[in-house]
Amino acid sequence: MPALVTGSAVRTCLGDGQRTFAALLSGACGATPLRHPGGPLLNVSHGYHAAGTAPFGAARMLSACVAEAVAASGLDTGRRRVTALVGTGLRELGAVEEFALSGVRPPRSKLHFAEAVRRVLPGVTDVITVSNACSAGGHVLALAEDMLALGDADAVVVAAADTMTRSMLAMIGRVSDPPTTRVRPFDRERTGVLLGDGAAALVVEPADASRPALARVAGTGLSCDARHETAPDVDGICRAMRDAYARAGREPSETDLVIAHGTGTALNDPAECRALREVVDAAGGSPLITAVKGAVGHTSGAAALVNVDVAIRCLATGLVPPVAGLRTILAEGAGLRFVVGDFVGLRPRLVQVNAFGFGGVNAVSLLEAS
Repeated sequence: MPALVTGSAVRTCLGDGQRTFAALLSGACGATPLRHPGGPLLNVSHGYHAAGTAPFGAARMLSACVAEAVAASGLDTGRRRVTALVGTGLRELGAVEEFALSGVRPPRSKLHFAEAVRRVLPGVTDVITVSNACSAGGHVLALAEDMLALGDADAVVVAAADTMTRSMLAMIGRVSDPPTTRVRPFDRERTGVLLGDGAAALVVEPADASRPALARVAGTGLSCDARHETAPDVDGICRAMRDAYARAGREPSETDLVIAHGTGTALNDPAECRALREVVDAAGGSPLITAVKGAVGHTSGAAALVNVDVAIRCLATGLVPPVAGLRTILAEGAGLRFVVGDFVGLRPRLVQVNAFGFGGVNAVSLLEAS
């Protein structure tokens, strides 16, 4: 069932939503030398760092985004039933890692996000955290749509947050040698992914809400293929795309713009290209394609909602940012309409937002102007 987005906020290495979008339009890259200790041992030299993230940086960014999105929407939690759904890949894993190294036990309440949300949204009915890898933000958006359709809430705050941790850095450090210095989505010479600190929040309300809306969520499709621990599965990605179009009652040929997952990795980028060909291009679509991880890094559980915020700003401004770091399109992307070099003008009717996580947890959302 369609729903309206009445407030949106993000935090990335490039700043808040307005600053992030302006930097995306300029083709900026937010990668800087890694600030985490032990980087050389982890074979990671760079990251996309947001300001002031440690310790408990995910919760701080989350609180800021929730407060901003709710204020922008005008939502009154004192008079309405409001549930907060928080997607994440890691929660506050960094604090657990510090405990393992130092023996200083963090307060248990700070390892979850209820306290961070209630601090800025005291009237919220429930705070529920969903830990679902790098598509977590898309999954909580789908849950919000279901809750509104069933009448289980009058409005839902959909949020997500993650920051870099040693264990995740150690994992990506095994991808390439020498270390990756920036993410280059869909580029033939891409060398892998880098992590980025990030958070995002949306206020989602029923389609008949009376307040002005930023965008309309036409539908979100999900799949869980569980085919491999980390490798993407084209069939599973296609199922999520087709589910989104079926739920929205729309056709892939109507899509004008795709905000791709685009991790800049050896397996994900070709798989995403194949899925777009099978579902969108095969149905007669020829959308522009952009991706943001070259600019802000992989924000893990927040990635889907960061992409949603970018989609909303594309709808509002009629501008589509280029794929930062993309110079030579990979062979599997030949013929696809990637935005390269400079931003382009476009008033999209329908925007597809992709998010794919480890284990084959996939989420695809469709947005349009309200």
